[in-house]
Amino acid sequence: MKHADLTEPILYFYINSPCIILGRNQNAYDEINLDYVKQHDIIVTRRTSGGGAVFDDLGNVSFSFITTDDGHSNGNFAKFTTPVLKALHQLGATDATLAGRNDLEINGQKFSGNAMKIERGRMFSHGTLMYDVDLDVIEHALTVPDDKIAAKGIKSVHARVTNLKPHFAPKYQHLTIEEFRDTLAKAILHVDNLSQAKLYELTPADQAAVNELTQRVYQNWDWVYGKSPSATIQHRHHFPAGTVDFRLTVDHGHITDLQVYGDFLGQQTPQAFIDRLVNVRYEAPAIKRALQGFDFAGTFGQIPAAAIIDLLLKPA
Repeated sequence: MKHADLTEPILYFYINSPCIILGRNQNAYDEINLDYVKQHDIIVTRRTSGGGAVFDDLGNVSFSFITTDDGHSNGNFAKFTTPVLKALHQLGATDATLAGRNDLEINGQKFSGNAMKIERGRMFSHGTLMYDVDLDVIEHALTVPDDKIAAKGIKSVHARVTNLKPHFAPKYQHLTIEEFRDTLAKAILHVDNLSQAKLYELTPADQAAVNELTQRVYQNWDWVYGKSPSATIQHRHHFPAGTVDFRLTVDHGHITDLQVYGDFLGQQTPQAFIDRLVNVRYEAPAIKRALQGFDFAGTFGQIPAAAIIDLLLKPA
């Protein structure tokens, strides 16, 4: 987007291993099920454009249009999704349409979310295309607020989304994900063979810059989690040995305030526990390091240390 020669627009596709991509302004702790994500080795990153969190796996193709900014296309998702929709109609998904602000849907079920970024006179418009995504994983990995689901008049994430594959004509329902990508590309570019399309080749220097950017930004904890705005979180649980109620404020990925309530039977006040955790990253490794050697029994009685840490890190 920043450095390519844009004498012509660029159409760019990518297929990701299982990952969650947060929107620029989202709170990671509100949007994802951290326990599930870690247990299933799902990558979490954050993009530079706005919009909501998306889940990608090897059944999803994302598309991007990289163009010069003409000064009046910001927010015009129809401009960039229309060629994609025409291609999908050719494949048999004739009910696919742009709905609401930036979603592509079939009969009220979403299969694509879209976002834009404008910088230095250039525009990047991109979206997902769920061809054969594991819908059960989406339901567990993303923490979609109940009010957002209720606003759509549905009962679950599963009912809100759909894959494209069952909506295609029979001859397109058995494509591999790469075949789907290439079929889509040919339809959008109006060519019979991709050898007819002009390729933009990445140089070794380009690839080195990509790798550097990946490490500096998209794999950087501060970018992914530290960008999360201030949030107040409550985690409460009744154990056999008493109730523990944590109230904590997380600001840019760090615990800035912590209150501990409950009827547990420790002999010491929770102040030493609180002091160890204020200004610590709100992530398991940092919290466990901060609490090494702490006298959990003295504060929380017979409630196991592991249970206290699990409750503190419980997904919102």
